[in-house]
Amino acid sequence: MRLGVLWGTGCLVRAAHTGLSWGITVVLFLHPTDLRKLEEQGELLQPLLFVSLVLCSVVLYFVVSLMDPGYVEQDGDEKDAVNEEQKVMILQQGPSTVRLRRCGYCFLKQPMRAKHCQSCQHCVRRYDHHCPWIENCVGERNHPLFIVYLAVQLLVLLWAWQVAWSGLSFEPSWAWVQRNILLLLSFLVIVTFTVVVTLLLVSHLYLASCNTTTWEFMSRHRISYLRQCEAENPFDQGVFRNLWKFFCACRLVSWENLYTRAEGNAV
Repeated sequence: MRLGVLWGTGCLVRAAHTGLSWGITVVLFLHPTDLRKLEEQGELLQPLLFVSLVLCSVVLYFVVSLMDPGYVEQDGDEKDAVNEEQKVMILQQGPSTVRLRRCGYCFLKQPMRAKHCQSCQHCVRRYDHHCPWIENCVGERNHPLFIVYLAVQLLVLLWAWQVAWSGLSFEPSWAWVQRNILLLLSFLVIVTFTVVVTLLLVSHLYLASCNTTTWEFMSRHRISYLRQCEAENPFDQGVFRNLWKFFCACRLVSWENLYTRAEGNAV
């Protein structure tokens, strides 16, 4: 049901991303670029690698766009059926002074670091932001894959930049512009997206290394559990441990437990 809703609301965005990715790829092969020359010479390794990398980026885009970002599904006080991940979290929490707040929109008890997304109409665990380009929230479940997608997309863009530049032998004539208008436009789109994706990748790697989120970084003064905590970042466990747990953790995390320990150490 939710998959259908996500696809319905983001259909145009996803179609635009797919069309732009493959449209630019076709343009790079239609003009006298390095890839086109290698193809004509029968050397297909690099052209096939490039197409495979584009395909990989598109697949990752759809995975991140359509997967559950970490929706808060259950309310422990009102529902008996909980999944295994939530059982592990409950057992790990133990005694704690942390009080979970109840969402004013969907009336579920929010785990710490969760936030209600007005676009998705759901509370999302470890909420980072709602990304209009993937038409989905970035949360605890899909944030690592979102960064992997950005890294692969950046590789595609940097390679496409080099390929597009190789086909632009500038001539001061209107006829040359007419012949190469699609390649010129593709080059401008590639440069623009390269800058945007680079900034996004760097910023999200920094946030992951600090174990914080875009929402927490931008709105610390409005988030009660951060305002009330004496530690600057109660979830920070050091760069290497943060990154290890961010990319390699296979289950949801009990942030209340970590927060309580950080508060105790700060006293």
